[in-house]
Amino acid sequence: MKTNRRCRALLAVSLNLMALLFSTTAFITTHWCEGTQRAPKPSCGKDKKTNCLNYSGNETANETNQNVVHYSWETGDDRFLFRYFHTGIWYSCEENINAAGEKCRSFIDLAPASEKGVLWLSVVSEVLYIMLLVVGFSLMCLELFHSSSVIDGLKLNAFAAVFTVLSGLLGMVAHMMYTQVFQVTVSLGPEDWRPHSWDYGWSFCLAWGSFTCCMAASVTTLNSYTKTVIEFRHKRKIFEQGFREEQNFLDQEAIKYFRERTEEERAEAGDLRLQCLHSCSPN
Repeated sequence: MKTNRRCRALLAVSLNLMALLFSTTAFITTHWCEGTQRAPKPSCGKDKKTNCLNYSGNETANETNQNVVHYSWETGDDRFLFRYFHTGIWYSCEENINAAGEKCRSFIDLAPASEKGVLWLSVVSEVLYIMLLVVGFSLMCLELFHSSSVIDGLKLNAFAAVFTVLSGLLGMVAHMMYTQVFQVTVSLGPEDWRPHSWDYGWSFCLAWGSFTCCMAASVTTLNSYTKTVIEFRHKRKIFEQGFREEQNFLDQEAIKYFRERTEEERAEAGDLRLQCLHSCSPN
């Protein structure tokens, strides 16, 4: 019994730790959503010779005479670049078409004014989700390594299960609110940011993987608590049943003993009466 309880507690601690690591990584990274954005091609120059617009084919003339009317024979999507971008809770980063590297903007500033409250609520929920995971993990570790008795372990187990379930619910709500804000920002956000195509990234997968591990840890903890309580009740029932049987056996033995003792006393009293009658009768 003790070995099974320890194995279940160790499994719950491992799942909770995975949920905590996944949620923290997802919270600080910027790959919740990723895709491409359509941006106009820059003009060609000395440092830019590819993926650009060369109006006259003569770069020197373009640089020396600014009054020349420029023409481009490129039409449709040929006039645009499709740059890679990725977005998280805090920042949205996109490929820099004029230089190497990326440039990032605050996603909170990009979100429409009508959705900023929901976004901040999502951020607060994510923080509470991580904090409750830490509390649940601490309680599980106390139950695993420092519980002095089974009753104390059950109490810690119950509290850990409650905190873990609450954290999982908060995490689910936070992820759904962020998804709603991002979808609205795609439609109503700044024109120079709106994605041409997008999909969910690995940070988003980590966030929902954290939620899955969190709920698995809570189910494992509740299962351990329930099994321990059932085992204790079963043992108590067996003990009470054995105690009753032993009590009934002792009662029957006592009744038998007193009955035999009463019969012996009656027999002795009868013998004494006969002796008295014989001694008191005249010869």
